[in-house]
Amino acid sequence: MLRSRRLSLSGILLVVCSFAAAAQQHLTDPEIEQRVNALLQKMTLEEKAGQITQLAGMSGQHLEMIKQGKTGSLLGVLGAKEANEAQRAAVENSRLKIPLILGYDVIHGFRTIFPVPLASAGSFDLQLIEKAERIAAKEATASGVKWTFAPMVDIARDPRWGRIVEGAGEDPYLGSVVAAARVRGFQGSNIADPESVVACAKHYVAYGAVEGGRDYNTAEMSEQLLREVYLPPFHAAVDAGVGTLMSAFNDLNGIPASANHHTLTEVLRGEWKFDGFVVSDYDSVHELIPHGIAADDSQASLQALTAGVDMDMADDDYERLIPDLVKSGKLPESVVDEAVRRVLRVKFEAGLFEHPYFDPNREKTDILTPESLQIERKMAQESMVLLQNKHELLPLQKNQTVAVIGPLADDKASQLGAWAGNGQAKDAVTPLEGISAKLGKEHVLYAKGAEIPPFERGLAAGVAAPAPTSATGASGVETSNKPGSIEEAVSTAKKADTVILFVGELAGMTGEASSRASLDLPGDQMKLISAVLATK
Repeated sequence: MLRSRRLSLSGILLVVCSFAAAAQQHLTDPEIEQRVNALLQKMTLEEKAGQITQLAGMSGQHLEMIKQGKTGSLLGVLGAKEANEAQRAAVENSRLKIPLILGYDVIHGFRTIFPVPLASAGSFDLQLIEKAERIAAKEATASGVKWTFAPMVDIARDPRWGRIVEGAGEDPYLGSVVAAARVRGFQGSNIADPESVVACAKHYVAYGAVEGGRDYNTAEMSEQLLREVYLPPFHAAVDAGVGTLMSAFNDLNGIPASANHHTLTEVLRGEWKFDGFVVSDYDSVHELIPHGIAADDSQASLQALTAGVDMDMADDDYERLIPDLVKSGKLPESVVDEAVRRVLRVKFEAGLFEHPYFDPNREKTDILTPESLQIERKMAQESMVLLQNKHELLPLQKNQTVAVIGPLADDKASQLGAWAGNGQAKDAVTPLEGISAKLGKEHVLYAKGAEIPPFERGLAAGVAAPAPTSATGASGVETSNKPGSIEEAVSTAKKADTVILFVGELAGMTGEASSRASLDLPGDQMKLISAVLATK
């Protein structure tokens, strides 16, 4: 079962309310197994196939499928009201009243946005990381999310890979202890607690080793390298009690990760004794066709399920095709039963059968609390790396004039980073705003200096995306990318005692499908840096 750290309830008087009773009524492992088996015996083959299917979003069609028992999970449903509507269709209008498990990508915060995982891992503060994930879990569950597709625990050693930002970097030891801390933070001491979410270690496995840092590319490695570098963080997550894992997009030594029986069954279940469930990455079961190992969706579903992928994300292939595969004799129903058993087990562990609904009042009380923002600020401080402090430049002295320069100095959206959950740009504080508030606006000068060209996807090699000619920053000051912007920054720098430059990438330049061919700063930012440095 999920190895959640159970709290002894003997001798403790608990005040029970309708939304907080889940933690008290946590089931024992034998009770869960009995209920799983009893429910499984009542299910039709079609209901079993539906239970291991996840759909994206909540439409009228999806609500009807829920009522018919044709799905066991939804992706991307936000808000307690919307989540409760979906759950009501399942537990009040379906034949067997099996609750949904509602998932969302909560990568580095839900509404309170913490530093990206690569940065927070650099804090080396495991307790702080765990606290941050507790806050993320609390906010997510307040908004109807019980399952997060995190932590991302891929080891990555090529910084051109855009998704390196979601993990802990290159070291398997650090990756392992951070993975365990994040799982503990998300799931808490009791996964059935209304403020806990089911965690999902991803992307299993070797996704961070794709050739050339190109997302979705192939990965080639020895079994020794796989076991010594890329598997340990996943093993640590399993040992920490993670409820689910996500299979990856890539292939490993020619075998797609979502059809790899060796890693999904022999290692994960045989060696590590993992008994949660595995969900595919978005549409990765269907993508076994372009991988070249399946001729159609029926073959893809057969290969994924028999390899060990229990739930198909964002597609209805399992729901549509598995019954016929069983009836034709191509797929033993026992394989389907085992996948369904794993999904039901996690749902019972998470307390969803006893308490499927979300308290809508928590959206008013548990989001962006002062305590959450305090931890967020602490994490930001601990994640920063000071390389040098020549001439004791820091801390800044009072009553000096400071020039804040750079395209990221007043960009609220990029403050959030990639995969920013339900974060809102309006809640962000830009460096310009923060420095102005600290020193006083009369002591702060500002120049944007340069634009960062937008990251256009799908362009042929060598074709550059045109940069905009103007933009309005969060401060409301319109800046220009026309000739003279760097000159304006130089002029501003000359008027100041100290210059602080903010350069880098836009939020959309990292994350999925955002690999870089070059690690150079995009646009004219290097020219901007050189020009400003020449003034001092």
